Amino acid sequence: MFTWSALGGVIGLLFAALWGTGTAVADQPFAVQSQITDRVGALGDRRAEVQQALDRLTAQRRVQLLVVYVKDFSGSNAQTWADRTAQQSGIGRRDLLMAVGTSARQYAVSADQNFALTDAQLDEVASVAIEPALRQNDWAGAAIGAADGYDAALGGQPIPAPQVTPGTANPSGDSGPSPLVWILPVGAGVAAGGAFLYVRSRQRRGDPSGGALGPDGRPAPTLDELDRQAGQLLVQTDDAIKTSEQEVGFAQAQFGAEAAAPFAEAVAFAKEQLDAAFRVRQRLDDSEPETPEQRRAMLEEILARCQAADQRLDAQSAAFDRLRDLEKNAPQVLAQVQAGHQELATKVGTARQQLAELASRYTTSALELVKTAPDEAQSRLDFARDNLDRAGNELRSGTTAQAAVHVQAAESAVGQARELLDAVDRHAHELSEASQALDAAIKDTTDDLATAQGLLSDERWRNELAPHVTRAAEVTSSVQQELARGPADPLAELRRLQEANQALDQALDGVRDRQAREKAARAQLDQAVLAARGEISASTDFINTHRGAVGSTPRTRLAEAQRLLAKAVELATTDPVSALSSAEQAGSLANEAGQLARQDIGGTDPAFGPMGGGGGGGRMADAMIGGILIDSILNSGRRSGGSRPAPTPGSFGGTATRGRRGAGGRF
Repeated sequence: MFTWSALGGVIGLLFAALWGTGTAVADQPFAVQSQITDRVGALGDRRAEVQQALDRLTAQRRVQLLVVYVKDFSGSNAQTWADRTAQQSGIGRRDLLMAVGTSARQYAVSADQNFALTDAQLDEVASVAIEPALRQNDWAGAAIGAADGYDAALGGQPIPAPQVTPGTANPSGDSGPSPLVWILPVGAGVAAGGAFLYVRSRQRRGDPSGGALGPDGRPAPTLDELDRQAGQLLVQTDDAIKTSEQEVGFAQAQFGAEAAAPFAEAVAFAKEQLDAAFRVRQRLDDSEPETPEQRRAMLEEILARCQAADQRLDAQSAAFDRLRDLEKNAPQVLAQVQAGHQELATKVGTARQQLAELASRYTTSALELVKTAPDEAQSRLDFARDNLDRAGNELRSGTTAQAAVHVQAAESAVGQARELLDAVDRHAHELSEASQALDAAIKDTTDDLATAQGLLSDERWRNELAPHVTRAAEVTSSVQQELARGPADPLAELRRLQEANQALDQALDGVRDRQAREKAARAQLDQAVLAARGEISASTDFINTHRGAVGSTPRTRLAEAQRLLAKAVELATTDPVSALSSAEQAGSLANEAGQLARQDIGGTDPAFGPMGGGGGGGRMADAMIGGILIDSILNSGRRSGGSRPAPTPGSFGGTATRGRRGAGGRF
């Protein structure tokens, strides 16, 4: 018998043989699982030495450097490959990733747009500390040099040259005749059989991917993988949109709304897609469970919407760069940013005074979100001041490219400072509105409580309303006590009241709906009971007078009709909706009992014709069956209804065009 263990053994032997030859295959970008990833054996016995250098960098600068060694980059540009691997790995904004293609003789360093070093500093570390080791195949020395180089650059020290130990040019050792010539045909056969068994096994276990292949011909990602990808892409897209929106604001101020319109439209489209993606994410996170198939479809929708948003921003990125062209327009933008800086510098003190006044009226928790806003705004303005000074010096010396970098940094910092100071004003207004709304909310909840308490005497509604009445009463009392004691958090108290009142409102709506249905049922109940009694009396009389020929089925239907009629009469005063349903069923069953009784005696009583045989009897039977089916379809139709109801980019664009920066090249 072919077992999984046997299959694993065969595949293991094949891959052992393949590995033993040193053959390496091209790598697509992937999510790294550790700080050092060496797929070609480049580090050999120096892995621990590299780890020590990486640990020093982390301890000294709180920066994590990830190093990846592969054979080549699958035909991709080294920088693109490194950026995508960094994004898939979800590395932080303070971290770096260095990817080395040993056979391709290329490498790249991927850094976040907001990483502490400038492009010039990244290039200096690359040329001084990394490339000398790579040129002499010192793979470990390149990683050690990178770690020491970034440590020095972040500390404002000269970049040290690495101590180079020349190594093997091709550590993967894939030279000479390849064992793939004989391994692949055998392996393909074993893999095909294994894949079939694997798919069947997953299907039997209910795995939603079922071993299916994705659009690229590779196995479809698992639900956990999709969930992780969706979460990462939501964050990256949200960051891209926020930064792009800020950049559009700068462009509108500089060039006017008409010139910036295409970019504003792109941002609006991207925000619509992202909002829809967040709504799907919320549905996934709510308490209502989805099937694996539904979950996969929803996660794929999130990915598709985020990608659509990203692509729309990327499509306008080049045009936006041409419009802004900060290098050419640096003097004009510098003047605008300086004016904005001067305006905001006077507002920081005002914001601090405003917060002090708010602190006398509200609790600390009410100001939690804005309590540090003035200090953070001042920090942004200080950063902007430094960059404005540097930009001015660069312009005077004629280095417009560097001036543009400092102008953009200052512009972004001033924009964030404005948002922080505006947030204090906005929050003060929201607290004031919440304070005014509390009185109305308390009255609304109190009125609903009075209505609900009036219904508690009726045991039909007691169980449904009592928990919500208790909760709303407790919250209302608690809020009133908090307000009476002094400074409060009106937003938090208003939210508590709204949540309790909403639950009570929903319960009351349910009761009102049932009351309306009961009123309608009472209006129809007398007629339904009268009709059922008439049907039961007629069928009873007929069966009693022909009981010698009537079988058990009509009698059973009649007995059930009589039981349901009695139930309807019993429930008439307490549950008219159920009573109406019982009365209607009773009439229907009584009518059916009469028809079945006529069928039983149709073959023997001349008064009713030959219903038991062919001819007319057959036609009547066909008509009866047809009528039942039609009624079923129509009733079904009447009952049917609808089913239940990348890291922050540096400028305008999505993660593909503005996601990361770095250094590298051939060596």
